[in-house]
Amino acid sequence: MTQTDMRAVFLEELTGVAPDIDPAGVSDGDHLQDDLELDSMDILNLAAALHQRLGIEIPEADYPRIATVGAAAAYLSAAAAAD
Repeated sequence: MTQTDMRAVFLEELTGVAPDIDPAGVSDGDHLQDDLELDSMDILNLAAALHQRLGIEIPEADYPRIATVGAAAAYLSAAAAAD
């Protein structure tokens, strides 16, 4: 999957965890906690949903690497390519 594809998947799973977020209004630089107001349980649920959908394990130590939409798309794309 390309980084663009991963961004779309990430946004789909993000809105599954936080349905009040409008994916059209989310930019690559938006921080999940600071800008989109997700809490730690939301982040955990998002990581679990991404793992279930993509088969990519996201260890808790890597959560800062998925802290923004753009960073998450890059991380997921690289992780998928490494498999």
